[in-house]
Amino acid sequence: MSAHPEPVGSPEPPGPAASAASAASAASAGTIRTARLDLLPLHVEHAEEMAQVLGDPALHAFIGGVPDTPAALRARYARLAAGSPDPGVRWLNWVLRRRADACLVGTVQATVTGEVAEIAWVVGTPWQGRGFASEAAQGLVDRLTRQSGSVRIVVAHIHPDHHASASVAAAAGLSPTDRAQDGEIRWELTVRA
Repeated sequence: MSAHPEPVGSPEPPGPAASAASAASAASAGTIRTARLDLLPLHVEHAEEMAQVLGDPALHAFIGGVPDTPAALRARYARLAAGSPDPGVRWLNWVLRRRADACLVGTVQATVTGEVAEIAWVVGTPWQGRGFASEAAQGLVDRLTRQSGSVRIVVAHIHPDHHASASVAAAAGLSPTDRAQDGEIRWELTVRA
């Protein structure tokens, strides 16, 4: 499940403008602290460690594709950190760092358009089943809805057979709807004003 559409074609190497945009995007995301995790704004420098975290092909069982190489992940992170080309859309991305040992264990992301945020998460296989995805998703939803105050609807699209992700969405306050997109169920949380 990916909240950000991927651009097509080979990316240009990031230059000074991309570095400035990356810094601005990371600053707008800000760090989110949960009980055991620091959700750190995504930087290109996270790619090497994250390539190992996300290297298990089993992570792609429901979303398709194969694990990215460190070089491909660096290029992807550069595009994401630069932000959406649409000025009405914000891409917010974090890596999950376990405070106990400063180890990266996964990512969360949000694509914010007006009052709607579409969120997604992934936790590396060795760290699954420990509640990290639920904890991170709860922290993300709290940041988007309570702390920023601008998001009124939070959406996630989850494969109907991906019970672990359904549990994460439920823990973050989302509920399944009767709508589907690309074979995935739309989960939603509407925040009352």
